[in-house]
Amino acid sequence: MTEKLLQYLWNYKVFKHFNFKDIEGNSVEIIHSGTWNTNAGPDFLDAKIRINGLLLAGNIELHLRSSDWIFHNHSLDPNYQNIILHVVFQHDIEVQELTGRQVPTLELRNYIDDKIIWKYEKIINGNVFIACENIFDPKKIPVNFHEENILKKLDEKSSELDRNLLQYKNNFEAVLFHSLAYSFGLKVNAVIFRQIAESIEYSIINKIRQHPLQLEALLFGISGWLEDPQDEQMKIWKREFDFIKAKFSISDLKFRPKFLRLRPPNFPTIRLSQLADLYKHQHLFSKIMKAGNTEELYTLFSSIKASEYWDSHFNFGNISKVHPKTLSKDFIDLLILNTVLPLKYAYHRYHHEETADEIIQLYRSVSAEKNTIITGWKDMGLEITDALESQSLIYHHKTHCETKNCLACGIGFKLLKE
Repeated sequence: MTEKLLQYLWNYKVFKHFNFKDIEGNSVEIIHSGTWNTNAGPDFLDAKIRINGLLLAGNIELHLRSSDWIFHNHSLDPNYQNIILHVVFQHDIEVQELTGRQVPTLELRNYIDDKIIWKYEKIINGNVFIACENIFDPKKIPVNFHEENILKKLDEKSSELDRNLLQYKNNFEAVLFHSLAYSFGLKVNAVIFRQIAESIEYSIINKIRQHPLQLEALLFGISGWLEDPQDEQMKIWKREFDFIKAKFSISDLKFRPKFLRLRPPNFPTIRLSQLADLYKHQHLFSKIMKAGNTEELYTLFSSIKASEYWDSHFNFGNISKVHPKTLSKDFIDLLILNTVLPLKYAYHRYHHEETADEIIQLYRSVSAEKNTIITGWKDMGLEITDALESQSLIYHHKTHCETKNCLACGIGFKLLKE
């Protein structure tokens, strides 16, 4: 038993019966158990109880043991002066202060099913894919579970985008560029690619975007790759970079992407060249915002490819089999899920009431991801049909399963209660 579990059981009223009696034998009727307070102060606020025919209104404090009232120094805290009930799992000592103030104590030990405690301890102490793996039941997933997860994720992402917009003076084009750079970097180079993007004034991107060679040279130069040219094309990029660097007073700071543990199609050389090609589009942000379905987004991204040099290279100076480096459907899906849809949601949510429903439908029209987390959920018996479900489950695993936050989980609630 933990204090958090005790609060959870009290909040959701998970007891064998409700014929409560305090430690003096007086009947206690819980009219309103109070509002769960996750901040400082009593655990439950604005509660109402009736004891010996007397109606009391105020706050309720929960502890594992009665003695915790003393150990937590509540006697000295004015926030605990309006306590109408002290709820404990085990009554171990008489608290003179509460007795003097005629605050009743309710011991819950005999009102809680031992199976719930056993289930919770088994869940928390397990070292498996999800804590409830041994008792998981796909039928216990609540209604609208995936939709609610996606909206939570989008709201969190929107808060991050709002901070970025504040920093870049509501320049959505600049924030889109930074977000796309992050996605193009994938897991290994995401942060480095965003640093590269943010190191360049977006006004410079706008001025040279019609010349992909120059934008490519700028990205390569800031990556520190043009310091020792190995072939004629690298010499051209270096000449362009030196010109742009001098013209726009580009900093000497370098951000060096990583190649380690990456498949050649995901090498940073290829991805930065593709990013440069994407930005030959004028008004890219407007085109993305106006796209009403995923087919229009696929059309926008499917024509993107690395420059001709990379048809026969993965890295500088090393010739490989000729193969154009276009964006795969899986990679476009990643861009749509991680950059496009969150930004569309952040942009439209204050102007269109139906934005949430539209974004959810767009998630449904994208294929489900394939990764170890999704494989783990499938092993639990789930059928995952689209990106709404896969994104929801990835988010849920990160925010609840990895942290074993089972008491805040809709699935965990049903499993524990039943």
